[in-house]
Amino acid sequence: MNKQEAIVRVIKLRELINYHRRLYHVLDQPEISDQAYDSLEEELRQLEEQYPDLITPDSPTQRVSGAPLAAFAKIRHQVPQWSFADAFDEADIRAFDKRVKKWAGRERLEYVCELKIDGFKIVLTYVEGLLKTAATRGDGMVGEDVTQNIRTIASIPLKLEQKVNIIVEGEIWMGQKEFKRINDEQAKNNLPLYANPRNIAAGTIRQLDAKIVAARQLDSFIYDVAQADFGLPDNQLAELKLLQDLGFKVNKHFILAPDIEAVIKYWQKWQNQKNKENYWLDGVVVKVNDIRLQQQMGYTGKSPRFAIAFKFPAEQVTTVVEAISLQVGRQGTITPVAELRPVLVASTTVTRATLHNEDEIKRLDVRVGDTVIIQKSGDIIPDVVKVLTELRPHNTKPYIFPDHLPGIGAIKRLSGEAAHRAVNNNTFAQVSRRFHYFVSKHAFDIPGLGPKQIDILLENNLISSYADIFKLTDNNLLALPRFAEVSVKKLIRSINSRRQITLARFVTALSIPQVGEETAEDLAQHFGCLDKLMRAGHEELAQINGVGEIVAGKVVEFFADKANQKMVADLLEQVKIERVEKKQAGKLTGQSFVLTGTLSTMSRDETKQKIKSLGGEVVASVSKNTSYVVAGTDPGSKYDKAEQLGVSILDEKAFLKLLGE
Repeated sequence: MNKQEAIVRVIKLRELINYHRRLYHVLDQPEISDQAYDSLEEELRQLEEQYPDLITPDSPTQRVSGAPLAAFAKIRHQVPQWSFADAFDEADIRAFDKRVKKWAGRERLEYVCELKIDGFKIVLTYVEGLLKTAATRGDGMVGEDVTQNIRTIASIPLKLEQKVNIIVEGEIWMGQKEFKRINDEQAKNNLPLYANPRNIAAGTIRQLDAKIVAARQLDSFIYDVAQADFGLPDNQLAELKLLQDLGFKVNKHFILAPDIEAVIKYWQKWQNQKNKENYWLDGVVVKVNDIRLQQQMGYTGKSPRFAIAFKFPAEQVTTVVEAISLQVGRQGTITPVAELRPVLVASTTVTRATLHNEDEIKRLDVRVGDTVIIQKSGDIIPDVVKVLTELRPHNTKPYIFPDHLPGIGAIKRLSGEAAHRAVNNNTFAQVSRRFHYFVSKHAFDIPGLGPKQIDILLENNLISSYADIFKLTDNNLLALPRFAEVSVKKLIRSINSRRQITLARFVTALSIPQVGEETAEDLAQHFGCLDKLMRAGHEELAQINGVGEIVAGKVVEFFADKANQKMVADLLEQVKIERVEKKQAGKLTGQSFVLTGTLSTMSRDETKQKIKSLGGEVVASVSKNTSYVVAGTDPGSKYDKAEQLGVSILDEKAFLKLLGE
């Protein structure tokens, strides 16, 4: 076969293979045998080997290609990735229906119901109809580039039916049969069994070798168009059909529900049928069908207002409380925990469940030795639902909070608070937790210096203050167990790279009670330097947006403490706080702005910088003193707060006009 004949043959083979791939992996309607399909792929592979310049990225032979990756690159999402709010019972879903109708000003609304697949979210970007990138959800703004692995999944099209630019979202999942096959292999090789298909699907997608991914036969369902360069349908039902027409695998069990009663009926039906499918289900996703209304409703800070995840009731099992232990946090809060006889709940082994506080223990009347009903609320948090007193042993006694704890000392419950707290805030347990937080990504962010390393340093008296971290030397560390020469040098470099820090991160790292990342940012923006913050009075602090009376009291108390003053002074001998740029007088001087949503003309950081350059102030939360809320696309709860308080809201056009652009 000459080159010209090969070109024609390769084009026809690709078209035919993609046609049968879609029939088999997307529509479940195969027309030829697996052997015949494999034969077509083999002929294409041989032709491409003979003429390598004919290989294209969307060729069926390129689903597994390239050497194993060293690490995953990061991808910034073009469209923020939200998660759904949850409804757990009929009362929750009726409340959602009421909220949506009130917002829309309508007496009747249609919903689209889709099965909620218990898998791993993926974001796919196509350019001119060709798969460009596949990214994990990550933190909603930045995910990991897993394109090479996603290409191995046969139900994911490498080339769409149309040459369009589009970003879609979906779920990667592993079937029950494949899950069983893999666990059978694990058992055969005397290896630990995997807990559930969701976990192994997530772990598989994060394999650095695409050949391992290909061997595990993952599958997909695509359910949403996040962005496109063409006009989209005006309703959710049509959008799902569009995805099917483009070549994506869409779960076939979606329905149009004329009202909330139909939604509830669909939810009840699938509670009984969920175990019949090859994939795991954990609920139903309910969306307003009218897409224009979806766009008008927008998003809160975390989730869409027009949709909700109607979760199936959590799996409940019984087990025995073998002990009740008490944990101490870095701020001295004592949390009771039920130590349980190990039990499988929603395919995860549970050995502990929080009891929250003394009041919750009394409400449940939970005792050591009790048989209790356990559930994973929302399939996430282990929770004690009920005590089966009928099975209670005769010798049990009500649990009484002690007034002392080993290693903690005296504990007490302050008036007006539900929690007990340690009287002494300087026990090893609390000190170690504060050090853990100091080096965490929220504060100084020192890679390689985690909780285990911190505990070793504390136990060997190499550190007793934050400043001591920056005084560590190679000789100090090499004398410790599990500290090798290469890792020690790397750790010292890591520590030294963090000798300069922003004021906001510095304040966060101090573990001031009630002061988290956002409040630390508010304080840094207001005062500009640490010295002014340390000398600030209660009244000035309380008036700052995002602070208030309680936090102001905690800040004043913290910096009035002589030991804290010395701790800060010692730390400042080792690190330098970056200069906070003073705002120049400009047309926005004296005006404060809160940002919500996404602007098309500039990034969030660029927007902040522009406001500051004109003398304005960017604050984290909305109050009656806020001058403007700048609302881009998909605004969050700050938009609602501004409406409630009567604060002026600027869309992007009005904001740019205010800037003079």
